[in-house]
Amino acid sequence: MQSRVRHVLADLEELVTCESPSTDLAAVAASADVVARVGARRLGREPERIVRSGRTHLRWRFGDGPATVLLLGHHDTVWPIGSLATHPYTVDGKVLRGPGCLDMKAGLVIAMHALSVLPDLSGVTLLVTGDEEVGSPTSRELIESAAEGCAAALVVEAAAGGGALKTERKGVSLYRIAVTGKAAHAGLEPWRGVNATVELAHQVLAMGGLADPAAGTTVTPTLLSAGTTTNTVAAMGEVAVDVRVASRAEQHRVDAAMRTVRPVLGGAALEVLGGPNRPPLEARSSEGLFARAGVLARALGLPPLRAAAVGGASDGNFTAGVGTPTLDGLGAVGGGAHADDEHVVVAELPRRSALVASLVADLLETGRAGSPAAVAASGRRS
Repeated sequence: MQSRVRHVLADLEELVTCESPSTDLAAVAASADVVARVGARRLGREPERIVRSGRTHLRWRFGDGPATVLLLGHHDTVWPIGSLATHPYTVDGKVLRGPGCLDMKAGLVIAMHALSVLPDLSGVTLLVTGDEEVGSPTSRELIESAAEGCAAALVVEAAAGGGALKTERKGVSLYRIAVTGKAAHAGLEPWRGVNATVELAHQVLAMGGLADPAAGTTVTPTLLSAGTTTNTVAAMGEVAVDVRVASRAEQHRVDAAMRTVRPVLGGAALEVLGGPNRPPLEARSSEGLFARAGVLARALGLPPLRAAAVGGASDGNFTAGVGTPTLDGLGAVGGGAHADDEHVVVAELPRRSALVASLVADLLETGRAGSPAAVAASGRRS
């Protein structure tokens, strides 16, 4: 992998310099063409192009039998068109910069180069989606169906701080509480109205009672709006609520509580919309793969691997949700995702590529041998 660094950087430049904000379907389609070109060059074949609701996803499937290993990533970013003008692609020898380099175009290049050195990819699927940054609305079914039946899902999202692998990710639930009140003149007869703003204030304060810091559960009101004019009792309003949970039990508890929310003010009406968006990636989903990766890292002469639990979600939440053992954060090492200082540590690119290649090879060998580990993985999924 050290000998491939020049090619890794060239491929990464191609991907980063093709801007691909999730909300620009034409840009995502253009990016998919670039990813397909780079992937075909490294993997020796063109991917399937899957377009759903105008969003372009790519899938490479190797072999005629069932998949054993799923590698998962995305090529959309949060950076708008024109970001290269203010955040150009640069490499100073130690650090690589550019919009989306860490999250997560470097991960895609790592995956491609890792697979390119393996002699037999039968049983491998590489899925690259185009809408992860907006919640994977069109790719979720693709991800879940690709993961079902696999011995492992390896997510090449960026590593956590210091290169730690992501062994736990919180699940996400998204809600919108809509309030209907009654308008009235705020100066002449406010008592004739039912104030949606006041009702929302009661609900926002009540949300705090659903959180459980000890269990890792956060319930955060975010966007809020109400009313029409400054001299009118607000007749309508709504608040968005972001819920993060470490376990499915907590996700179910909070969801049940949200369904029982009732108005405080007489005459007010509430509607709770939304619900669980991504299940949590719990430690039990990743522990076996993390242990296996640790053994391989030692054999490669790499530093000991570290594990991290993070609050952000990824498509790995979906693979864990269908019962597939999942290890996340196998992509680039760096920092500043979504921020002005987004960067990748160049020296870690060959190390990560070698680790991913070794892990895929080990999983394929285990799967082909039908070892107890593969049987155990199958039992956990069932």
